[in-house]
Amino acid sequence: MQNKGFVKVFALLLTLVCVFYLSFSFVTTYQMNKVDEITKTQGEEAGAHYLDSVMNNPVWLGAYSLKDCREMEISLGLDLKGGMNVILEVSVPEVVKALADHKEDPAFNKAVAKAAEGAKNSQSDFITLFVKEYKTLAPDGNLAELFATQQLKGKVTTKSSDSEVEKVLRAEVQSAIDNSYNVLRTRIDRFGVVQPNIQTLEGQMGRIMVEMPGVKEPERVRKLLQGSANLEFWETYNTEEIIPFLATLDTRLAAEHAATAETDTVKADTTAMAELTPAEKVDATDSTKKAPVKDLAVALKGNSGTPAEKVGAAVDEQAMKNHPLASVLQLAQGPMGCVVGYASWRDTATVNRYITSAVAKEVLPSDLKLYWGVKPVGSGNMGDIFELYAIKITERNGRAPLEGDVVTEAKDDYEQNGRPCVSMTMNSDGARRWAALTKKNVKRAIAIVLDGYVYSAPTVQNEITGGVSSITGHFTLEDTRDLANVLNTGKMPAPAHIVSEQFVGPTLGQESINQGITSFVIAFILLMIYMCGMYGLVPGMVANGALILNFFFTLGVLTSFQAALTMSGIAGMVLSLGMAVDANVLIYERTKEELRAGKAVKQALSDGYSNAFSAIFDSNLTSIITGIILYNFGTGPIRGFATTLIIGILVSFFTAVFLTRIVYEHFLNKDKWMNLTFTTTLSRKFLRDTHYKFMSAYKKSFSVFGVLLLIGIASLFVRGLSKGIDFTGGRNFVVVFEKQVEPETVRTLLQNKFGDANIQVIALGTDHQTVRISTNYRIDEEGTDVDSEIESTLFETLKGGGLLSSDLDLQTFINRDERAGGSIISSEKVGPSVAEDITYGAIVSVVLALIAIFLYILLRFRNVAFSVGAVVALTVDTLLIIGAYSICWGWMPFSLEIDQTFIGAVLTAIGYSINDKVVVFDRIREFLHLYPNRDRQRLFNDSLNTTLTRTINTSLTTLVVLLCIFFLGGDSIRSFAFAMILGVVIGTCSSIFMAAPVAFLTMGQRIKENDSEMK
Repeated sequence: MQNKGFVKVFALLLTLVCVFYLSFSFVTTYQMNKVDEITKTQGEEAGAHYLDSVMNNPVWLGAYSLKDCREMEISLGLDLKGGMNVILEVSVPEVVKALADHKEDPAFNKAVAKAAEGAKNSQSDFITLFVKEYKTLAPDGNLAELFATQQLKGKVTTKSSDSEVEKVLRAEVQSAIDNSYNVLRTRIDRFGVVQPNIQTLEGQMGRIMVEMPGVKEPERVRKLLQGSANLEFWETYNTEEIIPFLATLDTRLAAEHAATAETDTVKADTTAMAELTPAEKVDATDSTKKAPVKDLAVALKGNSGTPAEKVGAAVDEQAMKNHPLASVLQLAQGPMGCVVGYASWRDTATVNRYITSAVAKEVLPSDLKLYWGVKPVGSGNMGDIFELYAIKITERNGRAPLEGDVVTEAKDDYEQNGRPCVSMTMNSDGARRWAALTKKNVKRAIAIVLDGYVYSAPTVQNEITGGVSSITGHFTLEDTRDLANVLNTGKMPAPAHIVSEQFVGPTLGQESINQGITSFVIAFILLMIYMCGMYGLVPGMVANGALILNFFFTLGVLTSFQAALTMSGIAGMVLSLGMAVDANVLIYERTKEELRAGKAVKQALSDGYSNAFSAIFDSNLTSIITGIILYNFGTGPIRGFATTLIIGILVSFFTAVFLTRIVYEHFLNKDKWMNLTFTTTLSRKFLRDTHYKFMSAYKKSFSVFGVLLLIGIASLFVRGLSKGIDFTGGRNFVVVFEKQVEPETVRTLLQNKFGDANIQVIALGTDHQTVRISTNYRIDEEGTDVDSEIESTLFETLKGGGLLSSDLDLQTFINRDERAGGSIISSEKVGPSVAEDITYGAIVSVVLALIAIFLYILLRFRNVAFSVGAVVALTVDTLLIIGAYSICWGWMPFSLEIDQTFIGAVLTAIGYSINDKVVVFDRIREFLHLYPNRDRQRLFNDSLNTTLTRTINTSLTTLVVLLCIFFLGGDSIRSFAFAMILGVVIGTCSSIFMAAPVAFLTMGQRIKENDSEMK
């Protein structure tokens, strides 16, 4: 073998690199075990002291601290370590609105709205759609007139062309996205996540993916990521000034409801209400008009108890008709600062609808804003209770008199009474304006508002000078740390909303690790036994040694790339082991052919390596092509799988083709291993000298494939597919119960609660204690509280139905670590826009894989017949796998949803299936060169027969691996393994009975059914 020295040097360097990067994992494990040991023997304080001492001091090679080691150790994905995966979408329409002038231009506003709506179902980005819509709505309009603003001074002038403006808009939007990325990066770093992964998603404008292993507080993270840090200081109304207006609004709403329900009284009621003048509605300073408000509160809520206790009390239907607003909003009584009411979180949406209605615009003061408090003040009969604050607009532009841009520093601190707070320092301008604002509002409240929620509204006792102030409220230490973090990192350039989310509990992660390790170990042992059983102890152990090196190198390279190892990645690693055996099988089968031709072992082995090289190279490269497509179009677990698979294939090529050859040459040059036969008693006569007439049976084989295709296609039309939320949008919750439950019982309970929303419930495993709930309930709604509200609704519905423990509370239910009484152990959310992109990406990725394989085979074999044969067979493989999923979903004891994992399995099956086809075509090409005058049909048959042993052996070894994954790899990967098993079985059959006959017919040949006609 040439370049033997280079191979040895490269192998040595690769070994050193892998040892170096893997060493950090061992150091981290050693140090953390030592911390645990000290904690157990000397107490938590001693353990914490030791951890602090090594966290930033060198513990490895004199240069790397424990913090460095933790960042460079093997990175575990969310499904193994637990944590949160989030895709945020920066609001591009909001960026464009902020850049534009003439915002009252109806064409501009309509173009923005239509482009935003169109972007949900189009592969064109928002900027392209906006420009197109604006030119349609205003053909004579000029974009420069809209965007020649102070913000874009020097970039856009009134003479700029539309194309120049569009280019500037793209640059500004990208800058806003980059700034959002930097803000998010800083927030996450300060949050303290170890090995976070944050990246902008290529080809998806405005989307940023964030992976945070180990986090256990999803609601806290949601608020941290979505908060735009828009800090405002507002003047306020006193409670007694606004309550009468709300009472009048309540009366007007009742009148409108009555008018809608009873046509006989509509004229009288409407006339009476219309006759009221603004002066007659309410006189805020007239104390005689406050009495009805108090009477109203007493009638609805009772006369005793705190506001939180009264909220959520039973209200009869008649009271709700007579007092629509007061039935859902407990009006404040007495001096309450600027708090005007209390409502259960369930009723906040209803209250919002009332206070923003057309009637409210007529009744309420024009300079009034009503904001909710950020934290609940108690818990009532209907859940958490929130305060409603009355904000007073005093500036002509409608903005707050003081905003967060004057804050130079924020830090978590403590009040004199020991409660957590946030201390703020302002610049000189802010200090001057803050002093003026507090002087003006002595004995009145000033509301501190962040992102539309009131964090605190302290009453000013005297003028505050010096620019130092604090935010106080119902805060925990974590709250104040997060708030200070958000204020220090600055304001987000545009709102960012979570469009996709996955949360996995660490307990589930540990189960995944155990299942992955088990499947890997058993698959590895079975492969070792199989290779020794088929080719003898020495050849088998050489191949097994290559497998061990393959695993070591793959893990080392993964660690050096800082790629996260996921459950799908473990599956990719296990599968790459099965595919690595393919190269050894090819080499050994070719060597056996050379031995049967009478060559000595040394020469036969050399020729075996040489003759098998092209088939190994082509098959591996086609698999890498599909892996690259998987990586580019997949996200999350699919990318992890693709990364591991690509690295595994490259490493297996190096170990199987080069390192094993060096081992053989070393011993053969010393006259050892000279009696190798590469056979055993078990395999000596296995498929030897077969003469099957595959080609002449093409009508039967085509008929069988045709019937199976018809059945599958018919099922697709009749039954369809079980589409996962990746393609429909929605939420998945995996819930474990203390006792057995029936999925239909869970579905019925939730359907009654969620109304018209789609609900699917399937059992995971056979114990009927774990189910997965899929729903599109409220999936179109945005906001930081929607996800937590749905989790709360899910909890209350299941508990109300008697499926959860009676003493279980909400916090325990959503705690991924705690399963007592029932718990959500993982959750996932995919927004509609993400689902559209995934659907498009799935279709494109499969089509691109087929096109890429077609072109590669055409390039390598220089005959379009081989490309046609391969792509037709691969298309049949794909359709049969999809058809099988359509036929089997619903009655199989595991999920057969069509999701990203399924698309990854299909692409992997395509990449694997092409291996067989390339090997067959490679042998046909070889025989065409060696025997140009031989009958073509006979030549095709001979090629299929001589490669049959290799085809069956590689399929069996891969099936061994896949069966281990299927039975031992866990529920999260079972559907993938099932698709791959189908792919291997169907692909093997199509390689023999479909690809070769189609290629033969494409060459213009006629298949002779009578073999005697062949020469």
